[in-house]
Amino acid sequence: MLTHEQEQLIDATAPLVAEHLETITQRFYPLMFERYPEVKPLFNQAHQADGGQPRVLAGAVLAYVQLRKEPEKVKQTLATVVEKHVSLDIQPDQYPIVGECLLAAVAEVLGDAVTPEIADAWTALYNELAGLLIELEDRRYHEFAKREGGWRGKRTFRIAEKTPESAVITSFVLAPEDGGAVADYQPGQFIGVRLEIDGEPVYRHYSLSGYPNGKTYRLSIKRELQGQASRHFHDTLQVGDTLELLPPAGELILDESQSPVMLLSGGVGQTPMLPLARRALEQGRQVVYMHAAQERDQHAFASELKSLEDNYPQQLTSVTLYERGSEDEKLARIGRINRELIAHHLPQGEVECYFVGPQGFMTAVNQALDTLNIAPEQRHYEHFGPSRSLNAA
Repeated sequence: MLTHEQEQLIDATAPLVAEHLETITQRFYPLMFERYPEVKPLFNQAHQADGGQPRVLAGAVLAYVQLRKEPEKVKQTLATVVEKHVSLDIQPDQYPIVGECLLAAVAEVLGDAVTPEIADAWTALYNELAGLLIELEDRRYHEFAKREGGWRGKRTFRIAEKTPESAVITSFVLAPEDGGAVADYQPGQFIGVRLEIDGEPVYRHYSLSGYPNGKTYRLSIKRELQGQASRHFHDTLQVGDTLELLPPAGELILDESQSPVMLLSGGVGQTPMLPLARRALEQGRQVVYMHAAQERDQHAFASELKSLEDNYPQQLTSVTLYERGSEDEKLARIGRINRELIAHHLPQGEVECYFVGPQGFMTAVNQALDTLNIAPEQRHYEHFGPSRSLNAA
């Protein structure tokens, strides 16, 4: 616990740290990878290169400084961090590494402004934050391990099926190597994957695109030209090969109301929407399913969605758009999801809106929902990479 004097030092120096926080976090990661190269595989280097990961860390630290005296708000703010950490199997002994390197980066950037007393105060603040994260993450690990088919740490799965869904997306059905049950998850969640590529460990997160069945998990992965892990899945891994999974995690799950649901996706952002749609339909809710693909050959899961339409004709409204190609009344229209289209299909009354896709798509959808007076608490979204501002959200 921080002393009264340390609390005062934090308050006095927080504006200075906030002013230089992005520079601090940009220095922090290279410093940590240099001192502790064993933690580098836990971080997607593409998100280091574009600055996404440093911005997330900066935001989390600043949010904790501002909200630390309001425990419930702190837990809500850190929920996304906890979920990502759980899917990476982050352990308590890794927090001192982060603390050491983060404080070293602070001292390097701020120089003589960081007195020993100030350094001690910020170290105490970090230790307080780390302790809270460790507690929240351990609770999640313990809860999942107690479920039927649950586990703690890594578990080996084999590829039971490999099925192309479109020109760019392939599904992988994964069964446990030990032949046991697999724990259910909340539709909309993602799972952590540990791969071996050229002898080096690589960690990634992928949405669970199937529906919980107690036997297998399904991942549907887009092949990215510069994606180390996605290219390994598409080009190298075959049926019978093995990989390791971490516990499912994620906050993009259905709310507990019976309100109508609007699901909006762009490209591979459709992967969490399929299980969300099925869960909502099983609950008897009205569902509007709106999806945008670049063109016909990149449109995945058309037959799966058609099956849902056949099973729930009174509940499900489906709208598909292609950015380019020829108009096809039976399958899709040409264009993009925009405010007018959303407004035309938006259910009356209270509605819960879920959206996932590229950053520009999510920003546009979020702004459209804002102008349509959909309250922030009724907008649910998830970034496939580091979290970024969606302006109005």
